[in-house]
Parts: sequence; C-alpha cells; structure tokens
Amino acid sequence: MKKNTLPMFLLLVSGVFFMTASSQLQAQNVQTAVDLETSVRNAVLKTPQYGVFDSISFRLDGNNVILQGQVLLPITKAEIFRRVSQISGIGNVIDDIGVLPLSRRDDALRLQVYRRIFNTADLYRYAFSPNPSIHIIVRDGRVMLDGLVSNEGDSQFAAMAARKVSGVFSVTNNLEIQK
Repeated sequence: MKKNTLPMFLLLVSGVFFMTASSQLQAQNVQTAVDLETSVRNAVLKTPQYGVFDSISFRLDGNNVILQGQVLLPITKAEIFRRVSQISGIGNVIDDIGVLPLSRRDDALRLQVYRRIFNTADLYRYAFSPNPSIHIIVRDGRVMLDGLVSNEGDSQFAAMAARKVSGVFSVTNNLEIQK
C-alpha cells in the first residue's frame, strides 16, 4: 500500500506546483498588460503636441498596440507613434491615426466650440489641466467630443454648448463618465 501512496503524493505535489506556477505566470501577464496600457496612455498624454484638438485611443493585442483617432498636426501623429514604439515590451505598433485636413473654417469652429464649452458654468474646470479631459475634433463643420467628464450633466452641457456654435452642422457626444 505504501508503494502506491508515494507516486500519488509526488503526482499531487507536482500538480500543485504547476498550478501555482501557472497562476503566477497568468498574474504576471495580467500585470504586464496593465503596465503596458499605463505606459501607452502616459506616452500619449505626455506628448507635448497632444492637446485639446486631438483625440487618440488605443487597443492592446497581446504586446502589440493599435493606435486610433485623429490629430490636428502630422507631427503629433509621428511623435505619438515614436513614443509608443519605444516603450519596453511593446511589439508592433499599428498607426491608424488620421490627420485632420487643413481648413480655416474648421479652425475657427474649433476655437468657437472651445470657448463656448469652457466658458460654460461648471465646465471651465476641465480646461485647467495642461491636457484637458474634453477633446474637441472638428472636421467639415462636424464636431465630435471625446474624453472624460465627472457626470452625465457635464456631458450634456458640453454637447449643448457645442451645438450653440453657429456653423456647426452636427455634434457627436462621445464623452464618457468617469467612474
């Protein structure tokens, strides 16, 4: 009876060891994904050219990054790509960032929408940070609001303020509520 007990004990101990090692490896992979996400987010937000008239999102696929969004200047696109590509642990970087076309009319609308939103009661606080959490994208007279706000009311106020600007054809409100 003792001869059968020893192999079973060894099998049980090795199984526990491999399960523990596997769960530790999974925890490291999750931690690595969180670290990569934080690093990519910081690289985008700390790009000097990235501002209120740019909107970038990204998706991680393993250690690969897919960058998406729209920026006002080509240098912003190039700098974000460069910074994300240099992050340790990043594999391939796919750049799906679009550069908004030059347009005096859209430039004027950007400024008017910016002033209207950030001069609205309670929304001015979003303009205080170096990189406001409300991003304004204007293309062909159409406005898209991206970013984070504290509550649903702020989201609605921002969209209503943008709609009041003369010359704006439509407003898409993609503002998310901060949890």
